[in-house]
Amino acid sequence: MNNKLLLDNLRCIPDWPKKGINFRDVTTLFKNPECIKLITDEMYELYKDKGITKIVGIESRGFVMSSALAIRLGAGIVLCRKPGKLPCETVQESYQKEYGTDTIEIHKDAINENDVILLHDDLLATGGTMKAACDLVKKFHPQKVYANFIIELVNENLNGREAFDRDIEISALIQV
Repeated sequence: MNNKLLLDNLRCIPDWPKKGINFRDVTTLFKNPECIKLITDEMYELYKDKGITKIVGIESRGFVMSSALAIRLGAGIVLCRKPGKLPCETVQESYQKEYGTDTIEIHKDAINENDVILLHDDLLATGGTMKAACDLVKKFHPQKVYANFIIELVNENLNGREAFDRDIEISALIQV
């Protein structure tokens, strides 16, 4: 899709958080109401006919647009968070990162087998966090799982899409 408005408002921070990484900062998109509307409209068009019942927002940037889209789709929101942030009983998934292990969790009663789930996060790089979120959601045996990103890094040889099972339909609004 690579809309010019989104590309023009996406900030790139070289050498952050470490040398050699070009950090794509979506907060510049979030502060622009035209960008928020465009992102919401584009995501709505992608998912309006998919029967989405719940959107799982990945901490924390994934919360922003998943909430806006849920309103348009008439869907619920499920928060996917780091351990210790959710107040009730949770289900967890741990995964390997470049520099160690991380864990995410959602409430045990958040999803059921009648749900059609859309997972949303801001950026697809290596796919580690979203793959863990997909694996976590699949523990609930929903009818279908989709994954969506605002940005997909394709020019940095990260091959994030390769991390996912073939039954996960993936979309991204911007590819850089």
